[in-house]
Amino acid sequence: MSKLFVIGSSNTDMILQVPRIPLPGETILGGQFQTAPGGKGANQAVAAARAGADVSLLACVGDDAFGREALAGFATDGIDCEHVIVDPTAPSGVAQIFVAADGENSIGVASGANACLMPVHIEQSASAIEASNTVLLQLEVPLETVMRAAEIGAAADCRVILNPAPAQELPMKLYSLLDIISPNETEAELLTGIAVKDESSAAIAAAKFHDRGVGTVLITLGVVGVFLSTKTSSKIVPAHVVDVVDTTAAGDVFNGNLAAALCRDLQLEDALAYAQAAAALSIQCLGAQPSAPRRAAIDAFLAS
Repeated sequence: MSKLFVIGSSNTDMILQVPRIPLPGETILGGQFQTAPGGKGANQAVAAARAGADVSLLACVGDDAFGREALAGFATDGIDCEHVIVDPTAPSGVAQIFVAADGENSIGVASGANACLMPVHIEQSASAIEASNTVLLQLEVPLETVMRAAEIGAAADCRVILNPAPAQELPMKLYSLLDIISPNETEAELLTGIAVKDESSAAIAAAKFHDRGVGTVLITLGVVGVFLSTKTSSKIVPAHVVDVVDTTAAGDVFNGNLAAALCRDLQLEDALAYAQAAAALSIQCLGAQPSAPRRAAIDAFLAS
C-alpha cells in the first residue's frame, strides 16, 4: 500500500436541515440541527482512510474543544496526525451548512486556524511528503501553502492531485506541478472561463487545463457523472442513480477515494469507478465525515 499525504483544512460543521435554502434576509423555521466534523482536507483524509489507505494529514486546528474533537476523530480513523498543527492563537475552523430537503446545500466557512497553515509547516513536513506516493490538496488553506506542497511533491515525483475548491485564480506554475485536477463544473468555469454545460463544453474546459500542463482532468458533473480527460482521450463516466439526502462533502469523498484507489495501484478508470461508488453512498447520508463510507460498503455497492 502506497502512502497518501493529505494537506488541507479541518472544520467543525454546524448543520441545519431546512425545507429549502433561505433567501437573503429570510428566516425559515422548523429545521433540525447537528454538528459534525468537516473541512475539505480532513474530509478527504477520512474518506481515504476509511477506504483502507495509509494516510497522513497536515492541517491546523485551534487549541479548543473543536480541535481536540477533530484530533480524536482522526486517530479513530487511523490517520497519522503527527503533522497536524495545534495553534494556540486561533480558533478551529467552523462551517455553517444549510441542507435543503432535496439534498442541496449552502455553506459559509470561518477559516480560523486553517488560515494559519503556512509554507513553513510544509517545509517542516517535507521529508514525509517526499516519502509519500500521492499528495492530495484543496484550496481551503492559504494558496502559498498549497503551492509549496505541490512543489515539494512534484520534485519528489509524487502524484499530485488538486481538488480546486473553493475555486480561486491559480498561478500558472501550479498547474504544471499537477498530475490530476478535479474541479466540479462551477469550479471549472471559474478557472477556465468556459461554462461547462455538456460533454462538448467540458472538453473545451479540459483542453485549457491540459494546455496549462495538467495531465489528467476530472470534471465532476453531479448526477451526470464525471468527465474524464487525458491528453489522448476523453469521455463521460456516468454517475450512479441513488436517493439524495445530503450532497455535502460528496466531492471530498470522491477525491479521497480516488486517491486511495490510486494508492492501491488501481488503473485510473477503475479508481474513478471506485470513487464514484463512494460518492453515491455518501450522498445518501447526512453530514460530511459521517457520510464517508468504509471500504466494505463500497465493495458491496460495486458488487451489487
